[in-house]
Amino acid sequence: MKTKTTLLIAIFSFVMISCGTKKNVASEKFYNTTWELEYISGPRIAFNGLYPDKKPEITFDKVTKKVTGNNSCNGYSADYTLDNDSMSFGVPGPTTMMFCGEGEKVFLNMIKKINKFSFDQDGKLNLLIDNVPMMRFKRVENQ
Repeated sequence: MKTKTTLLIAIFSFVMISCGTKKNVASEKFYNTTWELEYISGPRIAFNGLYPDKKPEITFDKVTKKVTGNNSCNGYSADYTLDNDSMSFGVPGPTTMMFCGEGEKVFLNMIKKINKFSFDQDGKLNLLIDNVPMMRFKRVENQ
């Protein structure tokens, strides 16, 4: 009886530690890199038409809980929250004020709606509305 109890406790502990470790590893993927947008859902304008010169980027700061980046034209920053696979962004803070077309508006409007995230098998970051991928970012290593 003691052997069964000990074995069950060991298995339960292993499962709990494994699940907790996976969550931490997934959330750590956000940091120490810049993410470049390679897909956005919704607009009727082709992706390269929205972002002909520069693709939007986002960088997550673990300490300040802020994202910074550019929306293809102007810089932005915003607060963010992570909880398991849930994510939300605050209102983007001060930005530069150049007008560079519709891409900026599409990006900022979409990011306000995001409520979940996932990483695909290629390590790309997907930002979701519920379970529908709306934005996909590829990793660009920081220099």
